[in-house]
Amino acid sequence: MTTQTPHILILNGPNLNMLGLREPGLYGSQTLADAEQAVTSRAVELGVEVEFVQSNYEGALIDALHAGRTSADGVVINPGGLTHTSVSLRDAVLASELPMVEVHVSNVHAREEFRRHSYLSDIAIAVIAGAGIRGYVYGLETVVAALRA
Repeated sequence: MTTQTPHILILNGPNLNMLGLREPGLYGSQTLADAEQAVTSRAVELGVEVEFVQSNYEGALIDALHAGRTSADGVVINPGGLTHTSVSLRDAVLASELPMVEVHVSNVHAREEFRRHSYLSDIAIAVIAGAGIRGYVYGLETVVAALRA
């Protein structure tokens, strides 16, 4: 770990700023702010710091991963639609050399065929799908446990 207090990046890709508004039957009515509050509360209990980045632009997420190489200890990422398309995001996760947990609000394996492929799953220490925004908390707990192991 790079700091005395572990620092975890929580990254959210395209359209996740629309949680609670976009397809609530599929994604639920809770917002990204609700997810961030739940993660922040759990981070306090775990004694870790969290930093949230949401962007609809792939490059901003890649930049956050590059910066995280020297400022963070782990990553929880919901890449949104970039899950199924972005080799560049995968390469940035690998370049960061940070342990990463992949999170999806919906169960991507019960959805369209194209959503069942992820460019990140095989490099993740865990994949959490279908747990709603609670998945972010599980992701945080998982990456922190890995850091402390």
